[in-house]
Amino acid sequence: GDIKRLSDKTANYLTKNGVKKGDMVLVILKHNYQFWYVSVALHKMGAVMIPATYMLTKHDIEYRINSASVKAAIVTSDAPVYKEFLRAENIPTLKFKAITNVEWNGPVEGFDDFDKGVEEASEEWKRVPTHVKDMMLIYFTSGTSGNPKMAVHDFSYPIGHILTAKHWHCVVPDGLHWAVAETGWAKNAWGKLYGQWIMEAGLFVHEYDGRFEPETVLDLIEKYRITTFCCPPTMFRMYCNAGLEGHDLSSLTHTNIAGEALNSDTFNRWYEATGLKLMEGFGQSESTVIVGNLRGMEPKPGSMGKPSPQYKVDIVDANGKSCPPGTVGE
Repeated sequence: GDIKRLSDKTANYLTKNGVKKGDMVLVILKHNYQFWYVSVALHKMGAVMIPATYMLTKHDIEYRINSASVKAAIVTSDAPVYKEFLRAENIPTLKFKAITNVEWNGPVEGFDDFDKGVEEASEEWKRVPTHVKDMMLIYFTSGTSGNPKMAVHDFSYPIGHILTAKHWHCVVPDGLHWAVAETGWAKNAWGKLYGQWIMEAGLFVHEYDGRFEPETVLDLIEKYRITTFCCPPTMFRMYCNAGLEGHDLSSLTHTNIAGEALNSDTFNRWYEATGLKLMEGFGQSESTVIVGNLRGMEPKPGSMGKPSPQYKVDIVDANGKSCPPGTVGE
């Protein structure tokens, strides 16, 4: 009910400030709760959300805004990134920008007060027709072969993540899912928005204040009775090294890893302590889970799993020919 009301108010607020269907909107909200009703509002409006990390530089901001012809930006004062907007100059398409959490730092010149604007907006939202093939979401990839590229998704994208949530994360209705990911990364869409809500699970969000502390994560799992949990293998290794003894992790029913290779020692130590196997998965900003250890599979440490039924997957050599078993390819 809160998300319905706040997203309607947000949609009215943004519409009042000139944002309309098809407009590109850059969203930099760290782990702030505003992200969840901002995203729903933009989808309702038919605007295109471009999530981004709070670690962007002046160049990163200018590049994204110019590449995607960004019309508006919603940023948080909870990170220095908003100051990069003040320094950025080559952004002629940006017509409106708002800042949230301004009460922490006071009003910022050049930004509209997002929270105040939403509070004052009407709750009565008139539906904007959208089509499944309309552009909905853009992620800028990490740019391993040059400048970041735009990965574009239409309104079918959330439906694709039913498999992610139901058969990889194995969320349960009324359970509480925690995926460790900042809202600027595609992993956030994988684990903290679409599939989990469609499958009726709750989302757990925690804002790290400074350095990552594995003991804090274990304490939060115990305190809030997290049921399903996903983060990179490095973090699971840190949990094991910090000592799992003394933490009640019995609420957990399923654990996942993604983002890097898993070593068998971490897999075995986590399994011995919790009785849960780390179910690895692989995908990209352009996709959902492509290869994974899905529901009912027996995971093999060091293996990403098997192809998702959503995709046709092959491993090929430099000439594009299928590789036989035991041969390195791509």
